[in-house]
Amino acid sequence: MITIKEYIKAESLEQAYELNQKKKNKIIGGMLWLKMGSGMIDTAIDLCGLGLDKTDETENEFIIGAMTTLRTLETHEGLNEYTNYAFKRAFENIVGVQFRNLATIGGSLWGRYGFSDVLTLLMSLDCSVELYKGGIVPIAQFASMKPDRDIIVRIIIKKVKGSFTYSDMRIQSTDFPVLNCAVSYFDEMWRCSVGARPHKAVLIKDENMILSEKPTAEQAEAFAKTVAEKVSFGSNMRGSAQYRKRLAEVLITRLLTGNGGSEQ
Repeated sequence: MITIKEYIKAESLEQAYELNQKKKNKIIGGMLWLKMGSGMIDTAIDLCGLGLDKTDETENEFIIGAMTTLRTLETHEGLNEYTNYAFKRAFENIVGVQFRNLATIGGSLWGRYGFSDVLTLLMSLDCSVELYKGGIVPIAQFASMKPDRDIIVRIIIKKVKGSFTYSDMRIQSTDFPVLNCAVSYFDEMWRCSVGARPHKAVLIKDENMILSEKPTAEQAEAFAKTVAEKVSFGSNMRGSAQYRKRLAEVLITRLLTGNGGSEQ
């Protein structure tokens, strides 16, 4: 249980940033994972009045405000058409609809959670994160950064010609994933992100060009084994490292051969 001494609805990003520089102050986002902690928050900073709950689509990109809910993105027609319904597939089993109607994309990313379906999917896209002071950084760079006192303002997804798929393994629906994977092809390069290892997602590129644009079953299996060898897996109550490694090979092969993953 947490205790909040003061609540402030920020009137500007600058005000929110200045308040957030104090270690005992926190930006509350959707207030879902945060409330599961314990301790005292001197000032809870709310960004809901700053217009960051919108998703804009232009000819070249999607611009997603940090306060946009996961449910909004799960059901966003433009994003799903662009990614072959990978957004719907990645988000639809995150706890429940009520949860996704509150959880924000900014809060989901800021925590860099090991189990995050959100981070795993975005890592496979041509995606960047806009920080208030830190500027625009690629999603993979953001994922490797240590948390600081900056603020996520927007997520930017470039529209590139390619293909995108997502899959995961859960013991049961709405549970945390045992493993999740996203595979994409754009700029003449295959990419694969693997999350819930149980550590945060990592991105592996097909730099040795194992895969053709339309992979054969043999190519898919070879690349899946390569990814599984490069990625470090761990054990927890949901599965062992050995099980996750084998599971990664299976999921990635299926995604590459069209036998699993995103669908309407």
